[in-house]
Formats: sequence, structure tokens, C-alpha cells
Amino acid sequence: MKELLFGTAYYDEYMPYERLDQDVAMMKKAGINTVRIAESTWSTCEPQEGVFDFSHVERVVDAMEKAGIYVIIGTPTYAVPTWMVKSYPDVLATTVNGKGIYGARQIMDITHPVYRFYSERVIRELMKRVAHRKCVIGFQLDNETKYYGTAGKNVQEKFVKYLREKFHNDLDAMNQEFGLDYWSNRINAWEDFPDVRGTINGSLGAEFEKFQRSLVDEFLGWQAEIVNEYRREDQFITHNFDFEWRGYSYGVQPDVNHYHAAEALSIAGVDIYHPTQDELTGAEIAFGGDVTRSLKQDNYLVLETEAQGFPGWIPYKGQLRLQAYSHIASGANSVMYWHWHSIHNSFETYWKGLLSHDFEENDTYREASIIGREFSEIGSHLVNLKKKNEVAILVSNEALTALKWFGIEATADGNRGIGYNDVVRWIYDTLYQMNIECDVIWPETENLDQYKVIVVPALYAVQDCLLEKLNQYVQNGGNLIATFKTAFANENVKVSHEIQPHILKNCMGVKYHQFTFPKNVGLSGKIIGEDGKHEAKVFMELLIPDGAEVLASYDHYNWNEYAAATRNSYGKGTAVYLGCMTDKSVLESLLCDILQKAGIEKSDEKFPIIVKKGKNDFGKTIRFYFNYSATEQSCKYEFSDGTDLFDRSEIKVQDMLHIAPWGVRIIEEKE
Repeated sequence: MKELLFGTAYYDEYMPYERLDQDVAMMKKAGINTVRIAESTWSTCEPQEGVFDFSHVERVVDAMEKAGIYVIIGTPTYAVPTWMVKSYPDVLATTVNGKGIYGARQIMDITHPVYRFYSERVIRELMKRVAHRKCVIGFQLDNETKYYGTAGKNVQEKFVKYLREKFHNDLDAMNQEFGLDYWSNRINAWEDFPDVRGTINGSLGAEFEKFQRSLVDEFLGWQAEIVNEYRREDQFITHNFDFEWRGYSYGVQPDVNHYHAAEALSIAGVDIYHPTQDELTGAEIAFGGDVTRSLKQDNYLVLETEAQGFPGWIPYKGQLRLQAYSHIASGANSVMYWHWHSIHNSFETYWKGLLSHDFEENDTYREASIIGREFSEIGSHLVNLKKKNEVAILVSNEALTALKWFGIEATADGNRGIGYNDVVRWIYDTLYQMNIECDVIWPETENLDQYKVIVVPALYAVQDCLLEKLNQYVQNGGNLIATFKTAFANENVKVSHEIQPHILKNCMGVKYHQFTFPKNVGLSGKIIGEDGKHEAKVFMELLIPDGAEVLASYDHYNWNEYAAATRNSYGKGTAVYLGCMTDKSVLESLLCDILQKAGIEKSDEKFPIIVKKGKNDFGKTIRFYFNYSATEQSCKYEFSDGTDLFDRSEIKVQDMLHIAPWGVRIIEEKE
């Protein structure tokens, strides 16, 4: 990419009065160089079956082309028009809650042949009108696509075919692997296959969810094939992935395997939303960016992030700018807001854009104008920023799903408590606050030896071949950290009948037979600080060292013979096992120990100062210093002499950097 994209979603269809020229003028003033259009309004583009009206799209393309603003076109397939549902009600997804009712977006069965027929037709009609336009630089497939719980008859028939192929048409093998003899769930004829929506079998249920995720891969690949027939070689294909939602972007997306789905794209894209004001930490920006950059080990596009958002998200002075550069520091080549103006009615009336409902300039717009000006001035030094990290976190959709069926804190009273993503973010956030940058890898990642340290949180359901690969990684000299709930069940969520942790026990030099929930269980040992009482939290495995060094033990009259954390030398490398959840200070102590032994460069700075780096197109190292606090922060610059990209001042080794509240400094090294 030649420049940073700075933009917004724009919907002329939603405007209460004619103001396209005014909007373009305000965009130019703010330095906005890109808009996303078209993906939300199929019913406007095709008001009746076979009747097309792309006038809103074409007039915006005309205006943007005249103004020199780039356009990203979204395929309008994520919200179906009323006429389709009226004529073909079966296009609505049947889920565990029954038949869908028209109203919300993303309520259709993405596999339904009628939906596919009309989707293909509207995509082709749109592409005919826009693909050749000079200002159109790329295409976004659909929008935050998931499988939407679709589990109707046609989907379940496809699932049975999938199982027959997986188990080579051997019902006995499937029954054995899934444990279907339990509670008379055994299936003795493929024709007798029950409605999967009612299953109580975690193996079968998790496999169905894995299959449902694959529907997203196929759907995006199918759309990409259509778009590829029309796009120029210089136009990209992307998609805006999102994450598990907890009122903001939080963790690994349960309903999409990003790694698989990204194969259809020429550049990965993402939507990232997060708390602001006093709750702004940058962790969600960093996590979402690291996940998305790692999909293709390359730069990516932030296609949606918040401007004002909900009332509690209106940024403090400086925060919008801080957020923008935080995206760039993770390797993003764009910052694009949802959305330009605040909608005057319907579902997202108070999900506010850059402009409020009055369309007037406001503090958020004015700060965006500062970002736009700076991007145009220094963007050439920040675009295509390359990152080479020495630490990786391995994530798994299969482990996530399995731990939904068999919860970490599940009891006879029900399946509640923390989930897989809580463990992932416990690890990630601690590394983030320590200023350890990391990649995110998946079970399919081939070259593990490129990382000095790999952290494996709660890898509950996993293929033997991956565990063998992790063993080999340690033997080759790598440093592995695994947490509780790792290597317990295979990819079909069948618990190992061998001593835990399955396959990894020799590498880890530890084993366990039992686990429980900690109640008033302290921690003691060499990684436990003396700054107060530290306790085991949430879940604890009763670790028995089998050659491993004990880093921490349980401080409890009944559990004190067991280890809580161990370290083992294996081949040329080191394996650390953490058998319980802890507070972040204990986790940080453990991480510091292994990071130091692995020879990883570690900043002396900690949150609220966040330090990131990358290599730009000029071959120079860029260092970012972020202040995620409301008070000025200072730190010592300890790297090669450089230049502050904002004020062009010279920065020398040992100079003190002063960072304004919610501020950022960017240093380009001279060598």
C-alpha cells in the first residue's frame, strides 16, 4: 500500500436531507481519504425482486472520485430484503431457538440456495457498476460474517455427509470416538441421525460447531470467487472480522475460525471496539491487531473502529489520536470509523459517528482532522510497518468450543464461570502491560521455531500431532509455557485415558491425577513475590513433579505436597507448566523468568506506558511510546539516535521522553 488509509463508513441512503457535497467538503477538511459504502442496504439497491437501483452507490462513487477520495465497496449481503423473506421464508436461519423472524440483520441461512442465488445476482449487478471505477480500491465481502446459528434441515444433512467423510462411513468409529453409547445416544444407521440441536454430547456438539464455522469459510470463498471475476489486479479483497463480544471486542471469535476464513482474502481486515475514557488501556486494540496481522503475517486494514460510539465511549481529549496510532503500531494500514454521521432513527441511533446528529463540527471531528493531517504528513514513514516478534500465543477455536461444553468452573449446579477467552486475555493482557509484543498463532501454523517463546493457554481439545509438534519445538530449543486445561482431550473432545497432561507430560516433567477449585489456597515459591498474599484462583491441578523444578507450590494444609507451577529442561529447550490461575503479578513473575532465560529484549517500561516497534518502508526502526493515562509520563529513551516524527526534533540515547496525557511519541531511528 502506498499510503495510510484514513476513513469512515458513509451511507447516503440514511441521510435526512441532501448533503453529499457538504459531507465531501467536511471529509476533505478532516483529511479523510477513504470511505466504505454499499454493504448495508440491499433493500435500497434491489427494492423488489430483479429491480435494481444503485443510484445512491453511483452518486457517492461519482462524488468521491471527483474529490480524490478512495472507495471500498461492500457486498450488500448481510441483511436480506423483505421481499425475499416474504417469497422465500425458508431463507431465514433455523437455530436452536427455532425458526427466525424477520427484523434484525444476519438472520439468514448462508447456505440456502435461494439466498445464494439472489446474493450472487446482486453482487454481480453491483460489481458491473463499480469495479471499473478508478476510485474503487477494494472490496469488502459481506460484514462481520458468522454462521448465525444456522442449523436447519439442509445444514444438518450437510453435516451428516461431513461426518460420513470424516469417519470413512464407519458408524462404529464415530460412536466410539464421540462416546455415543452414553445415555443411549448411539446412532446405528445414518438415516436415524437425530436433530443435532438437542444433543447433550459434547463431542458431537463441538463437532457440529466446528462444521458450522466451516460454512463461513466456504461462504466468504464463494463471494471472493464472484468478486475476482470483476476486480482489477490492483484492487484488494478484504473482510471485517470481529471478536467475541462482551460489550466490546474481547477475545477469539467462537463462530468463525479467522485463520481458515482469511484464506479467501488478499488482505485481512478487522472491526475493533473498546472501552474509552478512564477505561481506555489499548489492550483490545493491540489484541485485535495482533490477531489480524498474524492471519497472513502481514499488514491489515482496520475497517471499523469507534469515533464517538455510545455515550460512555466519547473519547477524552487526545484519546482518538492515541487510538489511531495504536492501530498503526500493530501493523494496520488504515483507521476507519463506524461511521461518518449519527443515524437519526432505527437500531443504531445512538452508536454515534464522527459527526453527531446535528452534522456540526465537534471535538471528535476536530481531533480526527488532526489525525488526518498527520497521516498525510508522516504516513509514508508508518505505512506497511513490518513487525517481527519473538513471542507467540497459540489460540484454538476447538479448545474454545470444548471449554464451552465443559466449562472450567462447571459444577453439578451448572456450567458457569470463566471461559477460554478469559484465560487467553489473562495471558495476553499481562504480556501487553509488560510491553512484550507477540504474534497470535493457530494449530495449523507451521514454523514454530521462529519464536523464542510460545504460550499455550488452556489448549483443552487438541490433536496429538500438535502436541508432538510442541514437544519437538521444545527439543529444538524453544521455550514453551502451557496453562491448566492443556492437552486434556483430543480434537474430538475425548478425554485422554493416559496420565495428564497427555503427550506433554515428559516435555513438561510433570503429571497430575486430580484437580479441584481452590478455596483459600495460597501460593509460595521462588516466583512468588513478598509484596503480599497471593492465592491460586479459579481452578487448580494437583501437579506432581516428575523431573521438573518446582517454581510455586500450593500453600494449604491439604494441598501443600503439590506443585502449582513447574519448569523442566527438555532437549535444548525449556517447558513451563502453570497448574492454576493466579493474579497478574505472579503470572508476570513467571513470564519474566522464562523471557529472561530466552534472551528476549524487554523494556523497563510498564503500563500505562506502552512501547511498540516496527520496520518501515525505508528500512528504519520506528518506536512508539504511548501514554494510556490522564497524567504526563516520562521515560528514558534507550535505543539508537532518532528523530521525533511529529516535531522533527533530534532524540538521543538516554534522553528523557515526556509523553502528554493520552499522548504518543513516535521516534524513527537513524540507522
